[in-house]
Amino acid sequence: MILNFSLRLIAAKGRLFCTFSLFKTYRVVSSAPIDLLWQKLINIADVSWHPLFFKTNVPHGLIAKPGLIYQVVTRLTPIPVSIFVENVRPKELLAIRILAIPGMEQRITYQVESTLCGTYISCSVTLRGWLSPLLWWWIRPYSAKVASELAHAVERIVY
Repeated sequence: MILNFSLRLIAAKGRLFCTFSLFKTYRVVSSAPIDLLWQKLINIADVSWHPLFFKTNVPHGLIAKPGLIYQVVTRLTPIPVSIFVENVRPKELLAIRILAIPGMEQRITYQVESTLCGTYISCSVTLRGWLSPLLWWWIRPYSAKVASELAHAVERIVY
């Protein structure tokens, strides 16, 4: 687990502005093959493994592609939030941006890499904006589980 945050006070034109950003990475190792992990990750219709997302509005079998915008209902609130797929590198990286609340920007990057020890899954969460400390306090317990829940979901299929 890696935590990095910054708080800046900026004075401009007689006003004081506060910017806050938080970056946290969670990493787990899995014994499941990288192909199965990647298929589970990019199948955006299946969010049964995700501790924050409840359901999506996309048809089954749709995979993540850059530029795709879809909606997700979270387990915390019944209000749907929009998700924008920013970047996809096959069997390597998936980056999404959550468009939920004005005054807050959230990016989630999933990275998968295969090694001799197993397959590493990294989930990086970046929050920016003045509402970030409040949102981080609310979603922190769920964000800590994302990478491990993905690994466990695929391992249940394999074994």
